[in-house]
Amino acid sequence: MFVLSSLMVLPAAPALAQNYQFGTVSIAGNERIDSGTILSYAGIPRGQTVSAAELNAAYQRINNSGLFEKVELVPNGNTLVIRVTEFPTVNRINFEGNRRVDDDTLSAAIDSRSRYIYSPNQVEADAQAIAEAYSQNGRVAARVTPRVIRRSNNRVDVIFEIFEGDIVELERVSFVGNQAFSDRRLRRVIDSKQAGFLRQLIQRDTYSEERVNFDRQVLRDFYQSRGYVDFRINSVQAQLSEERDGYFLTFNITEGQPFKFGTITTVSEVPEANAAEFQDTVRIRSGQTYSPVDVENAIARMERLGVDQSIDFLRVEPRITRNDRDQTLDIEFALTRGPRVFVQRIDIEGNTTTLDQVIRRQFDVAEGDPFNAREIRESAERIRALGYFSSADVQAREGATPEQVIVDVDVEEAPTGSLSFGGTYSTSSGFGLVANFRETNFLGRGQTLNLSFAGGVDSRVYRLGFTEPAFLGRDVAFDFDIGYFETDNVNGNYDTDNVQFSTALTFPLSENMTLKTAYKLGWTDITVDGTVGGIIDADAARGGLFSSAVGYEFAYDSRLTGLNPNAGMLVTFGQDVAGLGGDANYVKTSAKAIAQTKVWNEEITLRATLQGGAISPFSGYTTRVTDRYLVSSSALRGFEPDGLGPREIDTATDGDTVNDALGGKFFAVAQFEAEFPLGLPEEYGITGGLFYDVGSVWGVDGASNVAAGNSVVQEDASLRHVVGLSIFWTTPIGPLRFNWSKALKKSEYDVEQQFDLTLSTRF
Repeated sequence: MFVLSSLMVLPAAPALAQNYQFGTVSIAGNERIDSGTILSYAGIPRGQTVSAAELNAAYQRINNSGLFEKVELVPNGNTLVIRVTEFPTVNRINFEGNRRVDDDTLSAAIDSRSRYIYSPNQVEADAQAIAEAYSQNGRVAARVTPRVIRRSNNRVDVIFEIFEGDIVELERVSFVGNQAFSDRRLRRVIDSKQAGFLRQLIQRDTYSEERVNFDRQVLRDFYQSRGYVDFRINSVQAQLSEERDGYFLTFNITEGQPFKFGTITTVSEVPEANAAEFQDTVRIRSGQTYSPVDVENAIARMERLGVDQSIDFLRVEPRITRNDRDQTLDIEFALTRGPRVFVQRIDIEGNTTTLDQVIRRQFDVAEGDPFNAREIRESAERIRALGYFSSADVQAREGATPEQVIVDVDVEEAPTGSLSFGGTYSTSSGFGLVANFRETNFLGRGQTLNLSFAGGVDSRVYRLGFTEPAFLGRDVAFDFDIGYFETDNVNGNYDTDNVQFSTALTFPLSENMTLKTAYKLGWTDITVDGTVGGIIDADAARGGLFSSAVGYEFAYDSRLTGLNPNAGMLVTFGQDVAGLGGDANYVKTSAKAIAQTKVWNEEITLRATLQGGAISPFSGYTTRVTDRYLVSSSALRGFEPDGLGPREIDTATDGDTVNDALGGKFFAVAQFEAEFPLGLPEEYGITGGLFYDVGSVWGVDGASNVAAGNSVVQEDASLRHVVGLSIFWTTPIGPLRFNWSKALKKSEYDVEQQFDLTLSTRF
């Protein structure tokens, strides 16, 4: 009898020379696998001479199919007997010992499935995949041991016994070769973070190879946007400590020298393209720090001008000349004719919820337009920036002819709705509750729906908002907002009820500028709940008043497309005109400018804010306290909310003291601050700051309504001056800001506030 098995070694020369001839093939042991399938793997011809080597090859083919636990080939005269033992089926899969990762997540990481054929190799691969999943979460010491329990009817249970181990954190992130920027500054650029004393809450302090690859890219972008064209990352080393409880991550880099733009010129190789006209679109100036982003922006402007002038297939090629002596780069933009390639169609797949039109409107090109690879890349980035998809892949491939291109868009939907609950705290009003529901892709149309409630000791806000980013299919945003606001005035014995409805259209005017037009309808009522002065009492006696206003707002924002990566500016100016019906008649003007820059190798951030406003009544209208400006503690630090400006002071007829904040018809505030490191470990997320605020609120209507014995004070525009220091702390619950302030100059009845704790806002 001649038997082949996984443990058998064929005899040498004599056995290999033996030949067989089989008239029949008998198959035994198979239950689920069809005999024809086994015969096809064997490939043994009937009635023909078969050598021992061919018989051995047949055995290997059947065994390597992965369907059988054991295979035997037994020649019996002119009959070949193939005996097989099938792999069992998987009855169920269990995970034991996993506390940090749930069963559903682990099931998604493996390929073994219940009611599928059991494969030892696959189970080993699954164990490795589970261990890798733990490793990506920082638990490199995790061990996974697969166990198999035999059941009846040739079934098995697969058990993955998991030892999770402890998190192996990034104990230290360091850089070698950096001269221009400190380790602290570069650690703020990358996503990998050192373990700090909040390591139980901050999850970015674990080592992740995927995160390190992202860090490589952002480091490269950081340096190149600052003119370091020769920057390179030589190596990234992740060394595990001897105790295997921490990683030391080291980036070995070469910075090179910073370059600036030299001569900027434009030449045209296309007859209908005037080089001078295209040169005028360039915003780059000689001596400016070189940045590839600026070059890309210049190319985009030129190509848009080509489209406006109906110059098809215009391509802009930047030709760079390097001048090492003075460390400049001369840029020559060459206008050339690109290949005549058209977009045949745009195919979109994977969007089960989001409508096709939401994705298509991110493209500046349509079917039949000339193909532009840069525009396709920009469209892909816009699709990813929507936040609707966990992944978005945009690729171009050849179409029906070499002159046509098909753009394939493959997306994977991500959750876009959120329901959040939280709390608020301020030193003036105490604790509050916040609840918010937000859907950023309402009904798959790319619309935003927002429902929110915020309530505290002295105020309650109920709000509904809706935004359509592409109104009527145009690049125009439509906003709808309605809210109800209740306020218990902390510096006066009166409450306010306010209903506001507004709708607006926002138009882009340029790369940096937008225009917003709005209509606002409001109703405001004042209720006295204690002793108040004559002005507040007269305001309340007028009852609930309606206001109907139209307005506009210009906004200029250079933070995204500015020439300096370390600086940016936001400027807004707007007016509301009330008087289209309703009870109020006034023009309300507001303006705000914020500028920020980084100095001293980007270690110190300097920030300045200027803002002001004026309300001008007409047609005999007298402003009420709810119309005027009541400056908050965030606008002018060092004072309680409504703690400065015009006030009504004296003794009421019932003997109680009157001290009502009246608000002002005008306000102007300037804030200057610097934020800097304190020398603490960067992973603590704690920095310091100094600030200086100056400003005033002044002007009030209704002085003639003052009761006998009362007086209005602080009507003038005398400036208040405040200095202070801040501690910024980036925590898992949000960025906190602690302010300690001292008023250098104030008025007699101002209410000072020397300490304040708020959520920090960033420019």
